[in-house]
Amino acid sequence: MTYPGSYIRIEKSPKNEFMYMYISLYAFIKGFDYYRPIVIVDGNHLKSTYTGTFVSASTLDGAGHILPLAYSVVDSENDAAWLWFFEQFKMTYGERENMCIVLDRNESIIKYLSRVYPTVPHFACIWHLWNNVYKKFKESHVRLSEVYFSMAKAYIQDEFDSLIEKVEKVDIRIKDYLELVGYEKWARLYAPVNRGWTMTSNIAESINSALVSARELPIYDFLEEVRKMFGRWNWNDRKEASHTYTTLGRKYQEILKLNEALSTRMTVVPSTERLHMVNDEGRNYTVCLLDKTCSCGRFQVDELPCPHAWGVLKSKFLMPEDYCSDYYKPKSIIITYEVPVYPLPDRREWNIPAHISEEVILPPK
Repeated sequence: MTYPGSYIRIEKSPKNEFMYMYISLYAFIKGFDYYRPIVIVDGNHLKSTYTGTFVSASTLDGAGHILPLAYSVVDSENDAAWLWFFEQFKMTYGERENMCIVLDRNESIIKYLSRVYPTVPHFACIWHLWNNVYKKFKESHVRLSEVYFSMAKAYIQDEFDSLIEKVEKVDIRIKDYLELVGYEKWARLYAPVNRGWTMTSNIAESINSALVSARELPIYDFLEEVRKMFGRWNWNDRKEASHTYTTLGRKYQEILKLNEALSTRMTVVPSTERLHMVNDEGRNYTVCLLDKTCSCGRFQVDELPCPHAWGVLKSKFLMPEDYCSDYYKPKSIIITYEVPVYPLPDRREWNIPAHISEEVILPPK
């Protein structure tokens, strides 16, 4: 077998017509415990004779690269298709502690995700949600865009409260709408689990954009293009990880360096061995190294030292990597890509079991 350990399923109608196909390669499954369990789900229409829908589930690795988890072709974005997709996904990956799912506001997705994963929180893509606001309240949309995105990404309560007051003054209807959606669905501060930097479903949109031309192909050819693209990404990311000699993966190493630069303007006042006050341009913050927290909120959410924590670490001559999440470290990234996406042999070399070759699957109508 080319892909032992992979999870691949096909569903057909009572008339033996193709309905759904789900694929999660072992290369994706193997590294699931080595990155943050934040899953982004999205669907996009195919444009071939079979006008079905391509569905993908993906996440980010410890270097900030897109890591596919599963992909599927279904007849349409309907209730039955979403239920089937999430059932297959749960069979593949189960449920992890602090797992969450980011998606658009598609009612079918929300309904059947909640049925399959009743205890896993799901969050809105903040871009999709703001587009809904635009459709309802166009006259106030432009004036409040910057405020809304700052509010969604706020780390601390007083920052959020100050911004929501601005929204209320400009258009109380938008405040009421965002409140009705639920702050926990779109505001990082209110999320019941740590959604980190994953505030949008942009990585799913990136997958869809990379497959624009392929979506016009017949199903088999389309799926082969998807496999080859994910295989290229797997190879490139594995190669980068194996040649990473910094403390963290590239994206987060750059954030760490920026935080270090920002820390130079700060004054550190020790209170205990692990508790320090940090003055940042007139405002005081409390850093606890033992708990890896800062009253700015970033240390515990980003899971790497914020500028205030950096100031404390430098004052004590401590190494920052000891205070960063293992998710960002090269060793975790290397394990994530330990299994490659192997080439698919030529069709003439396939060894297909009899019970598979005898299966009848007709084209969809």
